[in-house]
Amino acid sequence: MRAFISGTGLIGASVGAALRASGWNVVGWDPDSASTSRALAMGALDAVQPDPDLNGFDLILLAGPVAAIVETVRTLETTALVTDVAGVKSVVVEAASHLSRFVGGHPMAGRESSGPAAASAAMFQGANWILTSDGAENDDLAAMSKVVTAMGAVPLVMTAAEHDSSVASVSHVPQVVASALVNLVAGDDGALSLAAGGFRDLTRIALSEPAWWTDILTENGRQVGSLIRALGSELADWADRIEAGDRPAVSAALERARTTRRALAAPVASIQVLLEDRPGEIARVGRALAETRADVRDLQLRHATRGGGGVLTLSVRHGQEQSLREALESDGFRLVD
Repeated sequence: MRAFISGTGLIGASVGAALRASGWNVVGWDPDSASTSRALAMGALDAVQPDPDLNGFDLILLAGPVAAIVETVRTLETTALVTDVAGVKSVVVEAASHLSRFVGGHPMAGRESSGPAAASAAMFQGANWILTSDGAENDDLAAMSKVVTAMGAVPLVMTAAEHDSSVASVSHVPQVVASALVNLVAGDDGALSLAAGGFRDLTRIALSEPAWWTDILTENGRQVGSLIRALGSELADWADRIEAGDRPAVSAALERARTTRRALAAPVASIQVLLEDRPGEIARVGRALAETRADVRDLQLRHATRGGGGVLTLSVRHGQEQSLREALESDGFRLVD
């Protein structure tokens, strides 16, 4: 099977690497020749095609910014199966309405870094990958589901409108909130000097590529704008409770949020390990993991702001935490209870 990828940045190169790992022959193109060269060098592509000729491909994947995808798909003429990875779907599906075989797509995975240097064939392992049903044939949806599954992702089928509404709340508005919070304290050196793990975790996605997000936010503007106004109303309610000193109301609101957030947590057990500021600490943790054969589902390293070690949070399958705790403590680590 042969795939053509237009756009070899972070997501395009990651798709290329994942497709190659599952047996595809992958050809890529990007307006930035340095991007395709890097993608080729890191194993995301079998070949680079400077002048796109779409004959002979089984799958064409559009992986540029939303505006570029819309511009490309509007003029695209092919009988191959076409898909994309844009973070907003209605505008892309509309632009692709003339194609006989199109299934819109959106892998719910990524990093703050951009470009093929940060790409990985493992990017989509366990991630949801939205496939849009608008105008799509059942055979094409089944084919794309098979492709997505082969890359380790979980295909979810919905309409473009359903997608845009859902991601506005769980992806697009959080991007705005993170950026707004950073802008709120920008220039306040005193506040920024105190910023610790909570602030950095909450605002991590403010590091994302601005040009990419400008496209997504404006193309999904109606949904995002409506939710931002709803969030403003919610924040105003919080301000009223707090300024009034209404402790029961504040506590109830915090508890509602805590309960909802807990339901999102993966079924794992977490262990917090205190790390000293010295070489070899991570290697020692690795030995404990190898010894216990614990299945790590997630990890997070929170450094002290100005050095001095940090806290490593390891999330493992339930039932494996006790043996890992014992191995870590026997190697001299201190754990947070």
